[in-house]
Amino acid sequence: MKTTPGKDESAAATAAGQLARLRAQAGQARAALARLRQRVFEAERRPDGGREAQLVEASEQLLCSALSARNDADACALTLQEMSRSLRLDALTELPNRLLLLDRFAQAIAHAHRHGTRLALLFLDIDNFKQVNDTFGHAFGDEVLKLAARRLAESVRDVDTVSRHGGDEFLILLTEISQVGDAVDVAGKLTAALGVPGCVDGHEFRLHASIGISIYPDHGEDADTLMARADSAMYSAKRRGLGNCLFGEDCAGEQTDPVEPADARPLTQYERTLLEHDRQHGQLREANAELVLAALTAQDLQAAAERAQQQQKEFLAVMAHELRNPLTSIRLASTMLAQSDASDPARMQAIIEREVTRMSRVVGDLLDVSRANTGKLRLERRVADLAGIVDAAAVASGPAMELRRQRFTVQLPARAVALDVDPVRLVQVLGNLLDNASKYTPEGGEIDLAVAIVGDTVEMAVSDSGIGISAEVLPEVFEPFVQDGHAIGFNGVGLGIGLTVVRELVEAHGGSVVATSSGIGQGSRFVVRLPLGE
Repeated sequence: MKTTPGKDESAAATAAGQLARLRAQAGQARAALARLRQRVFEAERRPDGGREAQLVEASEQLLCSALSARNDADACALTLQEMSRSLRLDALTELPNRLLLLDRFAQAIAHAHRHGTRLALLFLDIDNFKQVNDTFGHAFGDEVLKLAARRLAESVRDVDTVSRHGGDEFLILLTEISQVGDAVDVAGKLTAALGVPGCVDGHEFRLHASIGISIYPDHGEDADTLMARADSAMYSAKRRGLGNCLFGEDCAGEQTDPVEPADARPLTQYERTLLEHDRQHGQLREANAELVLAALTAQDLQAAAERAQQQQKEFLAVMAHELRNPLTSIRLASTMLAQSDASDPARMQAIIEREVTRMSRVVGDLLDVSRANTGKLRLERRVADLAGIVDAAAVASGPAMELRRQRFTVQLPARAVALDVDPVRLVQVLGNLLDNASKYTPEGGEIDLAVAIVGDTVEMAVSDSGIGISAEVLPEVFEPFVQDGHAIGFNGVGLGIGLTVVRELVEAHGGSVVATSSGIGQGSRFVVRLPLGE
């Protein structure tokens, strides 16, 4: 009855190692960004013309570090996701598996001990299930087990746990029963639910089950003892006929293996042989079931890995595109600056600085998403003037709007508003929203930023007359790497993380952000709400 979680500990250790490597890669990316900024600063102080070569070299190092960090992040996330799934659910029935049951069992025993209450464990085995597999095959038997699992789960309370123990055996944990008779009542509901005629692949069937019951603390005070008593009672019930139910004390002193009951007639040698055959066949059946489940789990893991690999390829392609464009501009400007007859060095310098800022912003958004996922996103709060924050965001986004000849209007409250916020981060929030609005609004379109005081909150709404958001994508628009199909390629390619950063920063401030759109071609509206505070 005891479990040996050695493989699960190994998987956890592997995931922990991958997570440590991810953190190291993220640190390398941050260090590369710091070196880039330092080189830019040093190059500004040297007139020797070496600035451009250093910028290109530092940018390429930053690209390599960011790509490597994202690669490890995907691998680590996939491993953690699959490990969590395999540790908690049975692959066939999607019921809690043995490890999750034992965890809940320990918590239930601790709670019952503190409050002086009782709990019950039911050990249920489907009678004559071997005939189902032998007659119709294991695939049919698996469908029957799935149906049985659903019926059992629907017959108990939400606070109770139905777990597949192995093969056609199930464990049902009933927490906080008021009296022993409650466990009998639940056993009756379970047998009645299984007894309802069912149909799989055109074949009708009716199931019976034998149930053994143990009560805490009457039959034991630890999980192993209670499971052993319920297991023994179940076998005793099975020997007495179909659909029987026994308590742990009813079979005290009996052996767990099927033997002749004291109150029954002596078994013939033939009947003893049949019982021994059934016992051995049951062990073989359970081993085969575990093998089939392992194969199915392996197939699921392979499919998930292939999906994750495809997503990783798509992400890396988009990220490479996002960083390649600035590098191209930097190289072109560097070449022109290297020419002695360069007509406008100030313009070339402006191009380099603009593209470096663009690359820094891409990597910064990636790091912010990583910090939010690991709980390391920090704010440096202070009281700041809201009008100054809005003005800083508008100035930063203005060039892109002017380039696209878009009309931009700002509406502010009549009175000054001071907020306890991280002003740099709030400028980043509004800047991301304004950049998004400009990027997905055609030339000559309209963009509006309206700030208003509503009760004890301040609302900042960014509206545009752009391409809009489809109804299918709207509920997931703040999730990482989500992009609307008709938006891909419009005014360039994006990573799909700008809005994710907006949501994380707004929620870190204790606020909320919502997106609305009437559909494709109907524009969009994003509303940020933050508390005013004292």
